Amino acid sequence: MRFAPIPCAVGLLCCVLVLCSVPLGTSFPVQDEGKPGITFLEEVGRLRVGFNWRNLTCPVCKVLFTILDVALLSDVNEERVARAVGEACIRLHLAEERVCRQITELFRDDFIRALQQSLLWPSEACALLVGRSCGRFDIYAPWNVTLPRIPKPPVTPPSPPKPGAPQSRVLFLTDIHWDQEYAVGSSADCKDPLCCRNESGSPSWNQRAAGFWGSYSKCDLPLRTVENMLENAARTGPWDWVYWTGDIPAHNIWSQTRKQQLSELTVITRLIQRHLGNLKVYPAIGNHESTPVNSFPPPFVHGNRSSRWLYDTMAEEWAPWLPEQALKTLRHGGFYTVEVQPGLRVVSLNMNFCARENYWLMVNSTDPANQLQWLIHILQASEEKGERASDEKGEWVHIIGHIPPGLCLSSWSWNYYHIINRYEGTITGQFFGHTHMDEFQMFYDEATMTRAVGVAFIAPSITTYVNLNPGYRVYLVDGNYKGSSRFVLDHETYILNLTEANRQPEGGFSSLLPTTSQHAIFHPDPNPKWILLYRASDAYGVSSLFPSDWDGLIRTFLQDDRVFQQFWYLRHKGHVSEPCIDACKTTVVCFLRSGRYDELEQCDLLEFGGDMVSAVRKTLC
Repeated sequence: MRFAPIPCAVGLLCCVLVLCSVPLGTSFPVQDEGKPGITFLEEVGRLRVGFNWRNLTCPVCKVLFTILDVALLSDVNEERVARAVGEACIRLHLAEERVCRQITELFRDDFIRALQQSLLWPSEACALLVGRSCGRFDIYAPWNVTLPRIPKPPVTPPSPPKPGAPQSRVLFLTDIHWDQEYAVGSSADCKDPLCCRNESGSPSWNQRAAGFWGSYSKCDLPLRTVENMLENAARTGPWDWVYWTGDIPAHNIWSQTRKQQLSELTVITRLIQRHLGNLKVYPAIGNHESTPVNSFPPPFVHGNRSSRWLYDTMAEEWAPWLPEQALKTLRHGGFYTVEVQPGLRVVSLNMNFCARENYWLMVNSTDPANQLQWLIHILQASEEKGERASDEKGEWVHIIGHIPPGLCLSSWSWNYYHIINRYEGTITGQFFGHTHMDEFQMFYDEATMTRAVGVAFIAPSITTYVNLNPGYRVYLVDGNYKGSSRFVLDHETYILNLTEANRQPEGGFSSLLPTTSQHAIFHPDPNPKWILLYRASDAYGVSSLFPSDWDGLIRTFLQDDRVFQQFWYLRHKGHVSEPCIDACKTTVVCFLRSGRYDELEQCDLLEFGGDMVSAVRKTLC
């Protein structure tokens, strides 16, 4: 999901503590705390989804949180606190009154319970919300995972397969964001965080109307577009298997219910099964699957506040795809591992346990659900099945998840980076979504931070949110044969060009369309064509997509702006209004190099002849 922390934070004023936080703690090398940090207010100002947090100053923030802390000493005051927060949201013009009241009610119980258990002081809360000049935030203490005391085997750099070697075609789906309330002809430029809905109203003379297949605005997708995508994907096959990394519901996070979330999970799962047939699908959980959004209590939380309501339904719906052992860990913590083929294993991580927006981690953020320690156990077992340099009996591992690790809590991100370094000879692919963009993040050896050891592929979203074409990804992976590396060899991105799909020259189809506005006269294509936007090897002139190739591409971006601007265009799925130059380019290049969160704060481009970037202003939630 993209930009979700903003509407989420509107729900409860104190919720902003974790929805777009920038924790200072790390593991392994200690961060330089003299570096300026990213403040919540700076991030919100760039995301531009209809909220104005800049009305909140440091003194006002501390007064508000002091009142909250005192009030929450008594359960009797919870209702009063929630009502006061709702009023503050309205009076500070953080959102429309309806959104403020609905989201306050939705987030109240769970967030207040987590806040009570976290023992958060006003100075800590405001340091996170306003900036370090307003206090200090260190509730997310550094922690380390434990690696086996077994030497790291020698690593052989990957090499391209022989010509004609088998390849596996892997369909990758992420960030569907189906909006049940999508309404053709409604306003695409409303004041709410999500538009193109019945409640968005009719567009005025200077506003755009929601298109039939989707809209270039802060809008999600109607179900017909999702189903059309699956029909097209089925025709574009055959596929060997599917990775699906979550985010099913729309961005109307102020008015969602558990019943609605489970219904949408069921509908989309069964649509995929119907259109893709008996293909094995390996899902991962997105941050939008729960309600409240981003709320994923670790397993130590029991009863009605736990995530059992969600995990149990997922296990039931995904049972045709996953074996019983995988369903067991899915029910426990939302993660699992499965053997895809002999010699290839997939690990699906619940990246909500690394998310700054998951306010339950205020209670305890140390390796939630012991997921990373479990990951180490899986990787070590795969490594022990054979040393890759001497025999072919080992097991390669692909990792899938929703949120890219470079956007995670600092300590979680450091530990994950360390694991990638240790098991670089076993992990041959990392696949994520969440940002809605077509991009990637690099991993380098920790000793020198110069040798590329891994790359996290970040695939484009199916949804249009915000101002994008719908899209999906295809990975071409070294195939199922003796000696296969299981690395990604190439990838393709397919899109639906909304400009063409929503406008059919001959007309005739428009008479079938419901409209809510006199401005909404549409002639959409009844059978829109999903087209190949690009193939990575052709677009960038590379023969393989190994980590070293992506590192070399970043260097090319800095030396040849034409290539970088092509990447910028493709990053937005072929719909971008202006070029990315100067500070924008520096920020994007820094993001691409930063598979570890602290690198986003301390991005050193000196080796490329640039300057030190003390803080990268990019966080996509």
